[in-house]
Amino acid sequence: MLRVFEAAGGWSSVRGRLAGRVADRDLALLDEAVEFAVRWHADQTRPAGEPYVEHLLEVVCVLVEAVGTTDVDVLRAAVLHDVVEDTECSLDDVREHFGDRVAVLVDWVTKPAPSEGRTREEARAAYLTRLRTAPPDALLLKLADRLSNVQRLDTHPRPEKRRSYYRETVHFILPLAQSHPWFRQWYAVWRDAFGHLAADSPNALTQ
Repeated sequence: MLRVFEAAGGWSSVRGRLAGRVADRDLALLDEAVEFAVRWHADQTRPAGEPYVEHLLEVVCVLVEAVGTTDVDVLRAAVLHDVVEDTECSLDDVREHFGDRVAVLVDWVTKPAPSEGRTREEARAAYLTRLRTAPPDALLLKLADRLSNVQRLDTHPRPEKRRSYYRETVHFILPLAQSHPWFRQWYAVWRDAFGHLAADSPNALTQ
């Protein structure tokens, strides 16, 4: 059965779940990161309508509850991983408030804007391909991020996006998960659970 990670109760609920796993001083640092992310993401929502912060907290839950990550910089980067890509926050803002290591991790999982002469799709493929050279902590962050995004893929309101996101995940993300036993197993179960999306469309990603 596919394990699904929930954060609908918000940070107070997730914080309670992390107590005992994450040191109190690090929870206090996460308080600051959550406050920062909530301020920047404001009233943004996910495609299915849930508050954006739920996705950020789900990534934290995956890292702590599934793979035992307690490195506070990785966890803060999980909370902040979309602020540069999806808000007006700059990477320098992240660096100023949370330090260089957190900023570097956020940078690794931030999709760049398309450059001149390159389509959005080409830029996205280049970003995903670059992740093959990501340092271990950044790779863990990306695997947890994508897990949150695809664990309820059937709730996405656009059928074609479900299909394209499934194909993209199989093509780019599953190979990245092979060196991480827990993620390798989870994504294998996920691939089977949503395999009907591959059958829905004959178009496959190619390199």
